[in-house]
Amino acid sequence: MGDDSEWMKLPVDQKCEHKLWKARLSGYEEALKIFQKIKDEKSPEWSKFLGLIKKLVTDSNAVVQLKGLEAALVYVENAHVAGKTTGEVVSGVVSKVFNQPKAKAKELGIEICLMYIEIEKGEAVQEELLKGLDNKNPKIVVACIETLRKALSEFGSKIILLKPIIKVLPKLFESREKAVRDEAKLIAVEIYRWIRDALRPPLQNINSVQLKELEEEWVKLPTGAPKPSRFLRSQQELEAKLEQQQSAGGDAEGGGDDGDEVPQIDAYELLEAVEILSKLPKDFYDKIEAKKWQERKEALEAVEVLVKNPKLEAGDYADLVKALKKVVGKDTNVMLVALAAKCLTGLAVGLRKKFGQYAGHVVPTILEKFKEKKPQVVQALQEAIDAIFLTTTLQNISEDVLAVMDNKNPTIKQQTSLFIARSFRHCTASTLPKSLLKPFCAALLKHINDSAPEVRDAAFEALGTALKVVGEKAVNPFLADVDKLKLDKIKECSEKVELVHGKKAGLAADKKESKPVPGRTATSGAAGDKDTKDISAPKPGPLKKAPTTKAGGPPKKGKPAAPGSTGSAGTKNKKGPETKEIVEPELSIEVCEEKASAVLPATCIQLLDSSNWKERLACMEEFQKAVELMDRTEMPCQALVRMLAKKPGWKETNFQVMQMKLHIVALIAQKGNFSKTSAQIVLDGLVDKIGDVKCGNNAKEAMTAIAEACMLPWTAEQVMSMAFSQKNPKNQSETLNWLSNAIKEFGFSGLNVKAFISNVKTALAATNPAVRTSAITLLGVMYLYVGPSLRMFFEDEKPALLSQIDAEFEKMQGQSPPAPTRGISKHSISGTDEGEDGDEPDEVGTDVVDLLPRTEISDKITSELVSKISDKNWKIRKEGLDEVAGIINEAKFIQPNIGELPTALKGRLNDSNKILVQQTLNILQQLAVAMGPNIKQHVKNLGIPIITVLGDSKNNVRAAALATVNAWAEQTGMKEWLEGEDLSEELKKENPFLRQELLGWLAEKLPTLRSTPTDLILCVPHLYSCLEDRNGDVRKKAQDALPFFMMHLGYEKMAKATGKLKPTSKDQVLAMLEKAKANMPAKPAASAKASSKPMGGSAPAKFQPSSAPVEDSVSSTVEPKPDPKKAKALGVSSKAKSAQGKKVPSKTSLKEDEDKSGPIFIVVPNGKEQRMKDEKGLKVLKWNFTTPRDEYIEQLKTQMSSCVAKWLQDEMFHSDFQHHNKALAVMVDHLESEKEGVIGCLDLILKWLTLRFFDTNTSVLMKALEYLKLLFTLLSEEEYHLTENEASSFIPYLILKVGEPKDVIRKDVRAILNRMCLVYPASKMFPFIMEGTKSKNSKQRAECLEELGCLVESYGMNVCQPTPGKALKEIAIHIGDRDNAVRNAALNTIVTVYNVHGDQVFKLIGTLSEKDMSMLEERIKRSAKRPSAAPVKQVEEKPPRTQSINSNANMLRKGPAEDMSSKLNQARSMSGHPEAAQIVRREFQLDLDEIENDNGTVRCEMPELVQHKLDDIFEPVLIPEPKIRAVSPHFDDMHSNTASTINFIISQVASGDINTSIQALTQIDEVLRQEDKAEAMSGHIDQFLIATFMQLRLIYNTHMADEKLEKDEIIKLYSCIIGNMISLFQIESLAREASTGVLKDLMHGLITLMLDSRIEDLEEGQQVIRSVNLLVVKVLEKSDQTNILSALLVLLQDSLLATASSPKFSELVMKCLWRMVRLLPDTINSINLDRILLDIHIFMKVFPKEKLKQCKSEFPIRTLKTLLHTLCKLKGPKILDHLTMIDNKNESELEAHLCRMMKHSMDQTGSKSDKETEKGASRIDEKSSKAKVNDFLAEIFKKIGSKENTKEGLAELYEYKKKYSDADIEPFLKNSSQFFQSYVERGLRVIEMEREGKGRIPASTGISPQTEVSCMPAPTSTVSSIGNTNGEEVGPSVYLERLKILRQRCGLDNTKQDERPPLTSLLSKPAVPPVASSTDMLHSKLSQLRESREQHQHSDLDSNQTHSSGSVTTSSSSTANIDDLKKRLERIKSSRK
Repeated sequence: MGDDSEWMKLPVDQKCEHKLWKARLSGYEEALKIFQKIKDEKSPEWSKFLGLIKKLVTDSNAVVQLKGLEAALVYVENAHVAGKTTGEVVSGVVSKVFNQPKAKAKELGIEICLMYIEIEKGEAVQEELLKGLDNKNPKIVVACIETLRKALSEFGSKIILLKPIIKVLPKLFESREKAVRDEAKLIAVEIYRWIRDALRPPLQNINSVQLKELEEEWVKLPTGAPKPSRFLRSQQELEAKLEQQQSAGGDAEGGGDDGDEVPQIDAYELLEAVEILSKLPKDFYDKIEAKKWQERKEALEAVEVLVKNPKLEAGDYADLVKALKKVVGKDTNVMLVALAAKCLTGLAVGLRKKFGQYAGHVVPTILEKFKEKKPQVVQALQEAIDAIFLTTTLQNISEDVLAVMDNKNPTIKQQTSLFIARSFRHCTASTLPKSLLKPFCAALLKHINDSAPEVRDAAFEALGTALKVVGEKAVNPFLADVDKLKLDKIKECSEKVELVHGKKAGLAADKKESKPVPGRTATSGAAGDKDTKDISAPKPGPLKKAPTTKAGGPPKKGKPAAPGSTGSAGTKNKKGPETKEIVEPELSIEVCEEKASAVLPATCIQLLDSSNWKERLACMEEFQKAVELMDRTEMPCQALVRMLAKKPGWKETNFQVMQMKLHIVALIAQKGNFSKTSAQIVLDGLVDKIGDVKCGNNAKEAMTAIAEACMLPWTAEQVMSMAFSQKNPKNQSETLNWLSNAIKEFGFSGLNVKAFISNVKTALAATNPAVRTSAITLLGVMYLYVGPSLRMFFEDEKPALLSQIDAEFEKMQGQSPPAPTRGISKHSISGTDEGEDGDEPDEVGTDVVDLLPRTEISDKITSELVSKISDKNWKIRKEGLDEVAGIINEAKFIQPNIGELPTALKGRLNDSNKILVQQTLNILQQLAVAMGPNIKQHVKNLGIPIITVLGDSKNNVRAAALATVNAWAEQTGMKEWLEGEDLSEELKKENPFLRQELLGWLAEKLPTLRSTPTDLILCVPHLYSCLEDRNGDVRKKAQDALPFFMMHLGYEKMAKATGKLKPTSKDQVLAMLEKAKANMPAKPAASAKASSKPMGGSAPAKFQPSSAPVEDSVSSTVEPKPDPKKAKALGVSSKAKSAQGKKVPSKTSLKEDEDKSGPIFIVVPNGKEQRMKDEKGLKVLKWNFTTPRDEYIEQLKTQMSSCVAKWLQDEMFHSDFQHHNKALAVMVDHLESEKEGVIGCLDLILKWLTLRFFDTNTSVLMKALEYLKLLFTLLSEEEYHLTENEASSFIPYLILKVGEPKDVIRKDVRAILNRMCLVYPASKMFPFIMEGTKSKNSKQRAECLEELGCLVESYGMNVCQPTPGKALKEIAIHIGDRDNAVRNAALNTIVTVYNVHGDQVFKLIGTLSEKDMSMLEERIKRSAKRPSAAPVKQVEEKPPRTQSINSNANMLRKGPAEDMSSKLNQARSMSGHPEAAQIVRREFQLDLDEIENDNGTVRCEMPELVQHKLDDIFEPVLIPEPKIRAVSPHFDDMHSNTASTINFIISQVASGDINTSIQALTQIDEVLRQEDKAEAMSGHIDQFLIATFMQLRLIYNTHMADEKLEKDEIIKLYSCIIGNMISLFQIESLAREASTGVLKDLMHGLITLMLDSRIEDLEEGQQVIRSVNLLVVKVLEKSDQTNILSALLVLLQDSLLATASSPKFSELVMKCLWRMVRLLPDTINSINLDRILLDIHIFMKVFPKEKLKQCKSEFPIRTLKTLLHTLCKLKGPKILDHLTMIDNKNESELEAHLCRMMKHSMDQTGSKSDKETEKGASRIDEKSSKAKVNDFLAEIFKKIGSKENTKEGLAELYEYKKKYSDADIEPFLKNSSQFFQSYVERGLRVIEMEREGKGRIPASTGISPQTEVSCMPAPTSTVSSIGNTNGEEVGPSVYLERLKILRQRCGLDNTKQDERPPLTSLLSKPAVPPVASSTDMLHSKLSQLRESREQHQHSDLDSNQTHSSGSVTTSSSSTANIDDLKKRLERIKSSRK
């Protein structure tokens, strides 16, 4: 036994795991004892044993296992952590205990399972048990079933989910094991006990014998509802209660439970859905349309079989329903009608709620088909419509049903009433609100008077059912006019009715009267009111009273949610006689006299009609006394008023008597029980006197008294109709005035707006201005109550009137209606009034919208239109949509029937063309407004698809969808959206966009609802999956929405729903739920009542918000319900909640105020340093996250507690955003006064602000940014520098916000980034912003790139971190971005760098793809090539930038560079304001003043120019001269010479404003058309053409895309341009001046225009294109032939290279070339062949034959061959002499090609062999020195590559090439970039031109020589213009050109301007005139023009600028050294003195 002693010493846990069974047994026993001792269920001891529990139940030794089971049971019962072990333990029990032979073991196992269920782990247990049912061991299966049965029996069907069990039952019944089958039978009986017949359908297919046995067992079951006998831990208090209640209210409790359960376990739920759409016969839709009825029948029978499936899978049944509806409505064979009706029944039953969306289409058709008499058809239709009713709500189909009620056919009327009766049975008091009941009762009341008895009976039945459902109190007001007989009949019917929901419904209704029914029902009550009145209006007399009784004024205003007029019912007892008197019969005059004489003195009655007025007066006095003394009950009001009306009555002539009489009427109305009958006797007289000067006031007083007695609505209606039936305008205007006041005194409730409106319209049309004014005043008062929708009624009034009405409304805006002071009539208990009025006016809102006359548009929705909308061609679809939009626009307000439109529009919501999707969304938005609340019925079939669009990837489409959904929800309320599974299905889709938008929307809408449909719970599982979505935004939105879901569903339901999650997910979700529980806002219902009370009386809650700018005021009327709440629930919480929040502080408010007086930031010495140390030492979390987690917020809270005032901290960390706004406002106020505090807490403030960046509320964000701007301004004034810690925890989050969609926010963030550079080095900012360019948000990328550009511009290249190269490479990556804005930003940034740094950029950015590089080159060409470092706008924005702004920048800035904002540009060029002068440094400004004073002397100095040697031109001394000339302050002065006028006009041709451009073109056209004047244009042709094609480009890119621009304008501009050009190209001398580059761009522009498809679509487009054709021909014929040929070749080359260019473009260029080839025989002699061949050579070099052959078309190669062939033919062998301009002929196949052609034409061997010998010689030469040469060349290229020696290297290379003309430098160039190659070539060409003195190429104007050398930017900054060549000799011609320019600038004439030398002389030596890019020329021209206008503004021109602007050769002048410039200036100044 030694072993025993060993294990006995071990601790319990080790014993339990021992391999000896005895040891384990002992361990288990000890564990059991321990478990029994631990008293506290939360004791940590329990956790130690967590791992053991599974071992306890799965022990391999049976004896030990029993003990283990006992211990496990105790553990599970008592341990709080036991739940964690559920899965493993129960699966252990199933597999290892249920198969044990010992019954004890099985019992314990079952007990353990049940105990787990008790500790709330039911779902996990059930899951394991169900898995056990698949076990092969029948013992285990039986035990599992038994456990499930016991669980169900004890815990009930609420805890044990029946659906999964029922699913497996049929399988268990088929088991081979009898034991299993028997156990299955037992559980089936148990299930039946709980859900009764719901179990039958799932078991219908089991063995008939078994089914029979079951039936027998089921019958034996007791009928009472079962109750659970065991409860979950959380319900165990209920258990105790249940026992107490057993005697008293147990049944009720059970009933309640049962009520809950029955819907929960519905047979339908237990069935599997079947998919039938795919199973429809293929030819179904054809057959159903077939002519033979048999075929149609076949089709229907096929459907009938399919729809017999009890549950159908959801899908798109629209087409099927449409087909069936057509059969029901149109088919002539009644048998088929019945069959189709059956199919519809099957669909409705199988789809349930999912059929709801089709209900609206089918109901009217079925109802109208009731005209059929055949019983089988009628029965089928009844079944169909009843089934359909269950899929939707009465509310949704009410419109359709009511419409059919007026049908003439009695059968239809009867069947509709019966249908209504059957529908009412399904309703409860809450689902049949007053608003619905009212229109139905009104319609049914008509039917009870119908001539057909069956119609009457049906109506009685329907009314009886309504009475039963909602109780008498609710229905009685509608039955006021029904005579007793009929009323009894209704009551009799009501007693017979059996309700679907059992008797309970009726009782509940009566009970519920005292409780408010969910709020939304009451609101629409008033709407119904009006309808009844409208119906009754035409019938005079008693009928009018119907509505009045109901609207029983003050009393009725009670209990906002009472479904009927509880209030009036309640108070009727109090004023019993009054109620009777309302229906007082009219008495005869005799009876009246009798009654009157009983209460009045006899003398009084006799003197009433005395002829002496004094007697009459005396009589009145007595009358008055008598009335004053009379008692209310005894006063015969009618008799007394009759006496007053007796002759002379109201015709009384004496005003004193009359005044008295009117006063008595008022007294009688106040003191007696005054009825409407009495009122009708008097009112006419009162209205007659109301306009009387003396008696008017008394008349008004009497009317007010009557209104108080008989209710204002009735009185007002009477008075108005009387006033407007007379002619007296004074009476009319006074009546209107009285009414305006009365409304203010009585409130607006119950008034019939519609009746007033027609009267007001009459009044507005009156000729008398007083009447019009009064009407407008009345409208103003109505506006207070009704809101903006009132205006809709008057939109067709005359504009003048409308503006008066608007002015009146404007006055009223923002006012809330006054509290009613009257109408709370004495007989009612005033107490009820107080809280009740709040709801009243809300009703009016809906009301007014209901009154609008609506147009029926269904007839306009034709099938053609519908097919158009779904056409294959998007243009036709667009046309269809445009038509729909037009129809809706035209109709303004429409009826809900819109035919087939919904299905058509639904299809467009997933259109591939996003523009159409947006258009559809806009139409749907329009539709919502036009249809108003009736849009409800389209929510399911059109609203839900809109929600699907929220998942679109495009931001703008999502925004449009959201706006549309909101517009709909505003009209429909949220109930329709939340009902059914549709919304949860949407949320289920795993689309991050859809999820975040939808959750955001729900988070916004849910807080405003008082209650929600139960279907909201369906969204919860998907909400949980969103909480764990991969996408951060989705997770955030889900977290935001959580509290609002909880607000409606409650924490318990939400927590229960987590049961199905994985354990890890569940813990996370539960934690979030806990957090949400803390933030959960209160429901808005209570606060709605409360909020209306303080406003007093009927000041409606709704109008308060509309006065505050919270919501758009229009929305407040369109959907009044949620409005008061909208205001409350603006963001995270509702006001209700903030109110709770405020309650506590309100007690301590005094203390708080004292607290708030101190400083808000407490300075803690070294606090900040300490915090930084903590963060460095990782004691606290580093501030770094993607979304702020709780621990970050808590940490910040703790850190702030020591240095921020407590009250401010509470505001800062409050869950409601409004408190954040408050906090920010306080911080702004204290910013100046607490600078030290702010700086001391800066790190915390910035961190807190980063949290605000993650809020969704824009107002907080705007406030935060506002604060930041002020904060950084303060910091820069204090010269504070941000620490690294502050920067890194703030800047990245600020940069996130630069990608916000809202412009204002982006702008603010950019401004803050700018200001930050003053407190944090720009070079350190750079990496942060660079990081921002990696964002997924394209807006953020674009803005960050722009900001980088600004930094480089302002601070030079040094800011680029880590190195300029790396930074630029990263920026350049974005040139290929897919977002256009990002591409542009990247290009602009690099161009900015280029402007600062010149050609070096290309080295830095490394290699780019060809496409990106071409974009960049294009952009650089376009950008102003002037090195302007800081654009003016930035300097203006931030003058205080302290770091030295790259000083070059300010000096060299000379005119606006192109990438500056265009506005500045315009301002600059148009106005003469010296903006630039402000930016110019001080030293430079002095100059200007001096120059101005010195004007005269300077002029004298001018001639000295001549004495200078030419070399001195570059001496800086002359620099100021041009400026001096420019100082002329007068514009006219400047325009004195024609040239500058032309310059000015030409500059306007390129204007962005169409009209400016057209005017300029017209002026030029005038010049060109007159031969004598046309010469003036000479010298300006290039300039003019440049401006023209710039304008063409502008039209193409900008104007054509601008929707707002009239296309006629554009056509007009095109015709001007083309007309001008045609005029120009007819004048040959001028046409020849156009240079190659310009012609190239011009042809490019014209061809692009010809291909512009947008023009073809315009009316006159074809004409434009024909004119362009004509123009192109002119250009080809008249221009300089060399230039045009050269231009076309270059253009062809470019177009073939450009990937983006269309093949059509190249084709047209080639056609032009062919035309030129045809012209060659005539023009060959005027062509400079050397140049053309050079161009062809370059072309062939770029496109060798192989490459050309790869082109898709063979045209290019043929074109080239044709051109060469023609040249050969015309020139013969001489052609080979023209290859002089080609340096290295081997580079292309040109020479070889020409030789081949020559060989073909004639044999010229001699000349050829000479050439070859030459070549051979050079080759030998080459070989001999190959080695040396290579070293030598390598050395040269090294020099060229280095920055310093580039020039030297190029010169050496040139010398070398000259020496060895055929030297092959190809290998050296091959490995370098394309750029470097072209740079070297250009460099060599420059040197060649300089050395050979060939600088003088024909100048196209006298101003600028075409010596453009570098059209491609050179890769270094030192190569600048010719003017900067470092001391190398330059040919005199260049200087001559320069001189000309300078002379012209100084205003001297170039008298000796050379004639243009003939081309041949110029080209005697082969010069290489490159094709100057026209943009460069444009610069030169425009710069002169600008100078002439701006010289007095810019005094900062350096010498480089002066030259380069004249010659086009600026590439960069960064070599200009600042000091050097300063010295020069000093010299200039001293020489002047």
